[in-house]
Amino acid sequence: MRLFLRSSDGAAAIEFALLAIPYFMVIFAILETFVAFAGEQLVYSAVDTLSRKIRTGQITYNMGRTTDMNTVGQFRQAVCDEISILIKCSSSEVSAPAKLYVDVQTFTSFANIPTAIPRVSSAAFADLDPSKMKYAFGGPGTINMVRVYYRWQIITDIIRPYVTTIRPADGSMPRDFLIVGTAAFQNEHYP
Repeated sequence: MRLFLRSSDGAAAIEFALLAIPYFMVIFAILETFVAFAGEQLVYSAVDTLSRKIRTGQITYNMGRTTDMNTVGQFRQAVCDEISILIKCSSSEVSAPAKLYVDVQTFTSFANIPTAIPRVSSAAFADLDPSKMKYAFGGPGTINMVRVYYRWQIITDIIRPYVTTIRPADGSMPRDFLIVGTAAFQNEHYP
């Protein structure tokens, strides 16, 4: 019996078994954080690219040109094309969004551009209100804002649910992290 108690055969296997679950959770959380960061950068890049196209007149709205994108679905498809390296959009997502929302507006001055995201209530972590989002931007010389919202689904990251800016109305643990890309600019005086 004394030899059995002193034996250390299999100790490493038992220690590994005890530490494997937390170890792999940390590894997967690091990987998910990396991929989510890459997703955020894709959304920011898409906003910058499409904003530049609006600013220079490569994308126009209701001007009777071949460059017109007159529907939010066309613009959402352009966003999907920009982020398709990592984030896939289905045709139903383009027509009836569940994860990807766009808000493109024109303003009379930079001071009138909203600094808060549209929410269903004034609560600090209230969900997005898509009914407050618009799609109408101006022509040459106008001041515009492009915002893209994407709900990134959280799988293993144990910290991200606590830092997300939206929470479910029922008070349950959030499963989405809201990525927001914003650009405010004045269009060039293109012909």
